[in-house]
Amino acid sequence: MRGVLQPGQFVRLAGRPDWGIGQVQSVDNDRVTVNFPHAGKVLVRGGAASLVVVAEPGAPPPADTHATDDGAAGA
Repeated sequence: MRGVLQPGQFVRLAGRPDWGIGQVQSVDNDRVTVNFPHAGKVLVRGGAASLVVVAEPGAPPPADTHATDDGAAGA
């Protein structure tokens, strides 16, 4: 994890692009809670995973380019 994370940022977990783009819910030292669209709420420990910031708080969420397409979209 690089830099200081803060609630509201949109992030991607480098090792799990299939989880999609998540939004940081809380930060407590090296523990970050992120809500991912394809994995739910996940506690990420800073030393064990690499979160990449893709949008800052207040910005619209970026398109989820790594979402799994199950054919249900637009149904």
